[in-house]
Amino acid sequence: MSTLQLDVITPDKTVVSLEAEMVVCPGVEGEFGVLPQHVSLLSALKIGAMRYRTGGKDEYLFISGGFVDVNNNVMTVLAESAERAADIDTARAQTARERAEKRLAAGDVDAIRAEAALSRSVSRLHIAR
Repeated sequence: MSTLQLDVITPDKTVVSLEAEMVVCPGVEGEFGVLPQHVSLLSALKIGAMRYRTGGKDEYLFISGGFVDVNNNVMTVLAESAERAADIDTARAQTARERAEKRLAAGDVDAIRAEAALSRSVSRLHIAR
């Protein structure tokens, strides 16, 4: 089966570096898929789930924004942060969700930051299940 090289990189580390059969990303204009031999592509990413298939099995990552570049059968994701589903601390994500909901309910905080925090925590919880 044909594959493409997938590299997911954050400022701290390389989260994933492997051969993937396909990848689905949360683009700012909607989800999009990438298969081996995909045409060159550059896209911005939003907070959400990224799915990739390797060895016939789907794996999930949490991505909190960034960019993706596809070129010459190599897909490079430069993300602000990324976590494998198995590495997500659900207790921490639940606490962050509750804190963001309280901040939004109080109405006296930076709503944009609170909404982003809520979106990140809800996405993490969804992916970890």
